[in-house]
Amino acid sequence: MSVLAASGCSGIQSALEPAGAEAEAVARLFWVMVVAGGLIWCAVIGTLVYATRQRRRVYGEHAAGLLILWGGALFPALLLALLLGYALWLMPNVRPWIAQAEPAGLRIEVEGEQFWWRVRYHPPNGPPVDAANEIRLPVGERVEFALTSSDVIHSFWIPVLGGKMDMIPGRTNRLTLQAAKAGTYRGPCTEFCGTSHALMAFSVVVMEPDNFRAWLADQAGTSQSARAPGHDLFIAHGCAACHVVKGTEARGAVGPDLSHVGSRETLGAGILPVSTETIASFIRDPDVIKPGSQMPAFRMLPEADIAAIAAYLEGLE
Repeated sequence: MSVLAASGCSGIQSALEPAGAEAEAVARLFWVMVVAGGLIWCAVIGTLVYATRQRRRVYGEHAAGLLILWGGALFPALLLALLLGYALWLMPNVRPWIAQAEPAGLRIEVEGEQFWWRVRYHPPNGPPVDAANEIRLPVGERVEFALTSSDVIHSFWIPVLGGKMDMIPGRTNRLTLQAAKAGTYRGPCTEFCGTSHALMAFSVVVMEPDNFRAWLADQAGTSQSARAPGHDLFIAHGCAACHVVKGTEARGAVGPDLSHVGSRETLGAGILPVSTETIASFIRDPDVIKPGSQMPAFRMLPEADIAAIAAYLEGLE
């Protein structure tokens, strides 16, 4: 049982296996509080064992008063004061934008929608770059997130990198994070936002700075497969009314940008791996895979057309 419990403290979505400075501070605070809570528990249990196993004896009013004063008032108050002081000392690391002297170089806008994530990168030099349901970050560089929502309250959280922040309609909340270790992680929505709340997640890919800049430059351009076979069917069946594919007539702004969907880690906001089969299943039955999704089902289309569109989208890298 202890092995199973410990296994829950690691993984791509564990705040106790930090890969960023802010998450490291949160994890440290957690373990300090666990130790402090353990000390209090040991003191209480020790007192209970002492009281039940010793011979009965009468304690004077003075001795009983000292026990209540030190054990019931001063010791807990001192311990809680120390924990509060330690938490306040860590606060600039948990929310570093408070003490940040220089603004972050890269800014990323993330907008929560039912039930996916609209992402826009604002590099220091260059035009904005649109994406969806995946966030890529450079190692060792502080990034500012501008977080909002288009419909209901969502909550943005990358556990291995830092704390969470609510996304509120009509308001922009700001958060900065700095990744310390390359890898692929996961972020969930942590505010109940509707039927498919549990199916609203995103991949986080932390890359070496040079690789990240090359990837961002590639995302700003048009996929070489933008007009590959399947493009005409994608347009003819109305997909362009909701989705963008750069370099084509598809300029819809309702759904996720699909210009480079084939290069993403997941499909449908973190719930399926990207493949021709999973894309086809999502085209056919989005309401089954993600209940409450605003995407209409296309199960009436011929299977050959669905397969051709799915292969086209997988090729958009």
